[in-house]
This record gives sequence, C-alpha cells and structure tokens, in this order.
Amino acid sequence: MGLIARQLEELGIATVTLSSARSITQAVNPPRAIYLDYPLGQTAGRENDSVEQKSVMQQALIALQEMTEPGTITDLDLRWSLDDSWKDGVMRPKTTANPESADDRLGRNPSPQYQTQEDELIADANCPSCVFFSAAT
Repeated sequence: MGLIARQLEELGIATVTLSSARSITQAVNPPRAIYLDYPLGQTAGRENDSVEQKSVMQQALIALQEMTEPGTITDLDLRWSLDDSWKDGVMRPKTTANPESADDRLGRNPSPQYQTQEDELIADANCPSCVFFSAAT
C-alpha cells in the first residue's frame, strides 16, 4: 500500500496507510502511515468492533491532516491483549513438526467484505469514488 500511496501523492491525492507490519511499512516509505500492533488482517481494528474501528479511522484522518514530515509513522496506542503472547503463533502455521503454533490470521477473500448484512445491502456497486472488484478481475 505504501508504494501505491506514494504514487497517489505524486498525483496530488493525500494518503495515509494503515499498517500492522512496521518493518515493511518503513521499507516502502509511504508518505504517512498509522501503525497498529495487531495481527495481520486486523489493521483497522478488531473484527466486528465498530467502536474500535471508528476510532482507528478517526485517528487516521487526524494523522492525514497533521502529519507534515514525509515518511512519518504514528503508533496508535491500542493493545491487542494484555501481553504480547499472541505474537508467538503469528506467521507460524500449525504443522506436524510444530503442532503448538497457531496462525490466527484471517484468510484472504476476493469478494467484498461487509461489517453487517445491512452494509452489504446499501453498498453502491456503481459508486464513482469507490473501487469494487468483480470476480472477473
């Protein structure tokens, strides 16, 4: 996303990226980034936690306005759990050789995902400022 953000900025479109992978974000050097130390797949907040997701989005919009130094990464002050033990199983899928490991990342899905069924019903597939991918692309 950081590479895309830099291209959009060159076109005059301000961006802020959300990241759960600080080292990758630093490597691609986006114009502005928000770092959330959460598992991959939860970059905008916990699944089904609309209050937390709204907070993350609000903080991202504030960062978009306030970040002036290119390449700035702001850490959000949110914790996934009381300790960092959740990181022990990340990126380590369960295998016969490593049965105690737990990879709790969300799987990829090419179809649009919605918070609620109501969101899906009101989503406008012809929205001129939104990007929707069909199954054919």
